[in-house]
Amino acid sequence: MTAPVDELDPVRVELLRAARAAADVTLDRARADAADTLLAARTAAETVLAQARRLGEADGAKEADRERVRAAQEAWETELAVRAEVYAALRAEVRRGVRRALAREGVVARSHLADVARAALGAEAEVRAAEQGGVTAEVPGRRVDLSADALADGALDRLGVRAKTLWGPP
Repeated sequence: MTAPVDELDPVRVELLRAARAAADVTLDRARADAADTLLAARTAAETVLAQARRLGEADGAKEADRERVRAAQEAWETELAVRAEVYAALRAEVRRGVRRALAREGVVARSHLADVARAALGAEAEVRAAEQGGVTAEVPGRRVDLSADALADGALDRLGVRAKTLWGPP
């Protein structure tokens, strides 16, 4: 006896391949941008720290300590802002990749996604094509979103704590 064939496998495989390829390109770009920005932030923080040291010698240790704390906080804020920008760029690129993959698959992908939506909500589900690709489906009190953006966001959300690897060395 053979295992049942999931008709969405080819679509999933292509979506994952396209999303991974897009994510790899975006990650490479994001890592380079993040490294440049972090280097600039650290250089700026070092400059501020150097100035704080000079102030500390002139104005006392308390002022220098306050400047060091401020510089460290400023560098951390900059790093967090860069991380947010990189993640937003990655999300946008993955969304575009999923949209392109769904557009390439066309009716086949939409049909498969509609079948998945009906399997989740029942045969009476009202299925609609989503604006950017994919489908949404509804029955009273329940909704399934299999739009391109929802599929891409779900894939990124499933990264969970593994997303921290975006900020580390390659």
